[in-house]
Amino acid sequence: MSDEKARPTELPAIEVFTPRDVPLGGPRAMTVRRTLPQRSRSLIGAWCFADHYGPDDVAATGGMDVAPHPHTGLQTVSWLFSGEIEHRDSLGTHAYVRPGELNLMTAGHGISHSEVSTERTTVLHGVQLWVALPGEHRNTRADFQHHVPGSVRVGGAEVSVFLGALAGVTSPVRTFSPLLGAEIVLDPGATATLAVDPAFEHGLLVDHGTVRLSGTPLRPADLGYAAPGRDHLTLTNASDTPARTVLLGGTPFEEEIVMWWNFVGRSQQDVEEARRDWMNDSPSGSRFDSGAGSRPGSRFGEVRGYDGDRLPAPELPTVGLKPRGRVR
Repeated sequence: MSDEKARPTELPAIEVFTPRDVPLGGPRAMTVRRTLPQRSRSLIGAWCFADHYGPDDVAATGGMDVAPHPHTGLQTVSWLFSGEIEHRDSLGTHAYVRPGELNLMTAGHGISHSEVSTERTTVLHGVQLWVALPGEHRNTRADFQHHVPGSVRVGGAEVSVFLGALAGVTSPVRTFSPLLGAEIVLDPGATATLAVDPAFEHGLLVDHGTVRLSGTPLRPADLGYAAPGRDHLTLTNASDTPARTVLLGGTPFEEEIVMWWNFVGRSQQDVEEARRDWMNDSPSGSRFDSGAGSRPGSRFGEVRGYDGDRLPAPELPTVGLKPRGRVR
């Protein structure tokens, strides 16, 4: 046997992804920064979508007004830094998204909802995230959960865990695969080292400040990706003001998904059926009627209380939808 000491396995470098600007919400669209999916990475754990928006002066931009629209095969995770959003869904839920409070909606086989910033909002700022449901749960019943997490200090950071477990805190919110979601605010110039599950892959989204993730610099709106194998992550605020980040994680998602518009399925047929159901989901039962709402008892139900038409689905692309999966 060689007397040479075994060298530790070298971990993959942190990957850095930059966002692209995307209009959200139809004709009254607001612009968001989309960091997931990327061409080279569709998923981080079961996290399949990340939009980052604001800070927006709603007096100038008009704020958020997303008319009733459908979802399938996913959970939506709403997390605000400032402002307030009114949520209505076809379960009959009427709730508000406020800073530091988690709203999680499970679409399963089908749900519809609207999202509107309230008159009390002056600056709108936050993230909208999606989680792909595993195949065995993708047709589960629709659901809505609300949770207000506390915060804990870790080194020079304040950590609020809204999904999963971190820093000795476990969220009670139900998910269908192992996940982590947390807001981490670092003091000026501070460093925090967080013990994490080495089976997880992680993504760190920087809201503001310049942050180093295990030595790799990330600018505002960047998403840093850490592959499985790390049992800790070190975050350093290189700014002289507080830095805010959102940490996402999960075990690698082993299934391929087809994601188009607001639907997550396993095949193009899944998406085509969901689109057809939404477009036919009107009182006439035969075609989309944007002013009529949805038929109670139908796949997507009815959103009551929204003042306006619901969103029609866009036309499907002429080329086939490509399945997405983890990078191997």
